[in-house]
Amino acid sequence: MSRYRRGRAVCRLCGDENKVVSSTIGVCVDCIRSKPDHALPIVFEAHKEARARFGLPDKPSRSERGIPCAVCSNRCVLGEGEVGYCGLRVNVGGKLRSLTSPKIGLFYYYLDPHVTNCCSAWCCPAGTGAGYPHYAVTEGAELGYYNLAIFFYGCNFDCLFCQNHPHKSFANIKPEGAETLVKATLSNKRITCWCFFGGSPEPQLPFALEASKRALEAVGNRILRICFEWNGCGNPLLVKRAAELAYKSGGNLKFDLKCWSEELSIALCGVSNRAAFDNLRMVAKEFKPLRVSPPLITATTLLVPGYVDEYEIEQISSFLAEIDPQIPYSLLVFHPDYMLTDLPVTSVAQVERCFQAARRHLKRVNVGNVELLRYSSSEFNRFI
Repeated sequence: MSRYRRGRAVCRLCGDENKVVSSTIGVCVDCIRSKPDHALPIVFEAHKEARARFGLPDKPSRSERGIPCAVCSNRCVLGEGEVGYCGLRVNVGGKLRSLTSPKIGLFYYYLDPHVTNCCSAWCCPAGTGAGYPHYAVTEGAELGYYNLAIFFYGCNFDCLFCQNHPHKSFANIKPEGAETLVKATLSNKRITCWCFFGGSPEPQLPFALEASKRALEAVGNRILRICFEWNGCGNPLLVKRAAELAYKSGGNLKFDLKCWSEELSIALCGVSNRAAFDNLRMVAKEFKPLRVSPPLITATTLLVPGYVDEYEIEQISSFLAEIDPQIPYSLLVFHPDYMLTDLPVTSVAQVERCFQAARRHLKRVNVGNVELLRYSSSEFNRFI
């Protein structure tokens, strides 16, 4: 654990008392970015503890004589008896066994009334009527209609701030087939979109793709947008197929870009997120020019106090702007959760700095979870 001073953690490397540091992480963002060889082993202690709770491996396996899994960017190579980083795959007797397949998935689903808390609601058809009449059923917000929210168990990341960490508990979850989702959609004509989230869809993309294909065939000309809310680090071939479904249906790919610095991604999320930027660039190239209304690509970043600062936002925004300055980008206010309960809610000052950094490069910038700012400062009204 980090040293404390006046109720706050102090970086175990530099000892700077003026920085916001989580006692769970143990080191400050500057040391993570400048001294990763020293900082990351300290942070890894937290990931090891977090994953041990759920019986998950510390790191993606790299067995010399194992079986490769190529569903996500972690590209685990599983030796005999080893479990994949997501927890969904295991090497049993020299064969790769999976709890999911294109035919079955580990998920639950529910109806989420529009306008939902979707991170793209400020620019998507459900929240704004964008793309009407081809992709939206009303010229404005689709009030009275629903999103079928499909929550996947398992994830290829290990975010210490995860707000849905129960996704790691799936030992007693019974797999279900795509027909469950298709039947629910056909029986309710007010369902206008599907959104896969979790966890994250990457470890179960084969199932998500097959289920989406069947649903679109079943509904015919009815509006049904297919959306993916993910970290973006899936196999590029599967990501491309997901993009095709989203493009065809008027849905969008919601890239949760955790941060820009690879070492910070490893610190906060356990693994690198470079594949997210590669996949986003690939999708943009494949579908150039990008569909602006409704947007095919949207992006978000959670403003973790003390760690995801204006430098990270500046770099991400610059990257997005090089592709298309019209890509919608939402900065999400953080609230303490899971392993980072000792951090505060994102401050108004941090939001302001990050918002200005993003606006230097992008035309469409939003602040999400804005209601949380009331716990940070009375000045939150400027973002409403």
